[in-house]
Amino acid sequence: MEEVEIQIEVEVNATEDEAKVKRAVENAFGNLPFELKPLKRGSLLTARTSGTDGLVKFGNLLRRERIRDAARAVLHKGVSGRSIVFYLNKQVAYAGHISFSQPLGESSLGPIKVQIQCENAEQMIDWLTSGNV
Repeated sequence: MEEVEIQIEVEVNATEDEAKVKRAVENAFGNLPFELKPLKRGSLLTARTSGTDGLVKFGNLLRRERIRDAARAVLHKGVSGRSIVFYLNKQVAYAGHISFSQPLGESSLGPIKVQIQCENAEQMIDWLTSGNV
């Protein structure tokens, strides 16, 4: 597969435990190097990784949860050139499941924002939702 860059951003609200927010991301994407940046309220947790290894756990969850068709539709909506952007529900990810979310308003704690940069977005979506990750 071609070169892939993955960036994940999630706000850690002042009322949230940073370790639990990290766990939510790790439940969906595996162990990643995190950076914490202070915000006016709370902080922003970011993770970056390269290659498809960072997406294997996510692809396996899509298969296990039996939501590959729904995922394909959401991922297609998030395509812009060489980029795929989507949002996941933070609480559901913490519980070890996948639920796609809107960027604003759907969850009081805010979503996990995922951006995948790749050469061929269609090929990436097909790979992620094929069940052969």
